[in-house]
Amino acid sequence: MRQQRTAAGRTRGRGAALLGAVGELLLTLGVVLALFVGYSLWWTDLVADGRSGQAGDRLRQAWTAPSAAASPARAYRTGDVVGFLHVPAMGRDYQVLIRMGTGLDVLNEGVAGVYQEPYPSALPWDAAGNFALAAHRDGHGAKFHDLDDVGKGAAVVVETQDHWYVYRVDATLDQTSKYDTGIVAPVPEGSPYRGPGRYITLTTCTPVYTSRYRMAVWGSLVRVDPMDAHRTPPPELRAG
Repeated sequence: MRQQRTAAGRTRGRGAALLGAVGELLLTLGVVLALFVGYSLWWTDLVADGRSGQAGDRLRQAWTAPSAAASPARAYRTGDVVGFLHVPAMGRDYQVLIRMGTGLDVLNEGVAGVYQEPYPSALPWDAAGNFALAAHRDGHGAKFHDLDDVGKGAAVVVETQDHWYVYRVDATLDQTSKYDTGIVAPVPEGSPYRGPGRYITLTTCTPVYTSRYRMAVWGSLVRVDPMDAHRTPPPELRAG
């Protein structure tokens, strides 16, 4: 009888030790996961914001250089800087640098990237087409984290060296397949547009913290304001 109790005690001891080891392992995995999430969200945001901020400063310095001359007709390649995107609905001082391309090497720099495929995007100064942009929802600057705050009637403004391009949001799409490339077509599928025009499309992943689906915001050009010597923003960026 005593031997049975001793054996049972040893079994319980081994079980407790095993449970303790599993608990420590789960705790370690939890810490590692927390560190990874912190890196993915906080650290990559910090690095991307720093890089995009420096690139934006360089662009503004280049625009104000005495020899600077606007040349929108030139060919833009992947990584080239186009200008700045302003969306007051995502923050009064919201501004993000725009670069050509939507690969991770571009978007991870904390910018809004211009689609080059499957449909080459039009640029704001083109006579017709869709200026289609993508940016991260989380991590790497998360420039479109609050894209769901942008609703019908909101202003979207693109700033280039010599013009302000002012768009008005006409429709939004809360969710679609990540394979739905039609949302960035020259005449976006699912939008209220039925023929060629001068459009802008903003896209990002949804729901937040996932890349399962895509959401889109569609707008059309309202007007083009020439840039004055003081780079005075249009009324849409000065309201409030």
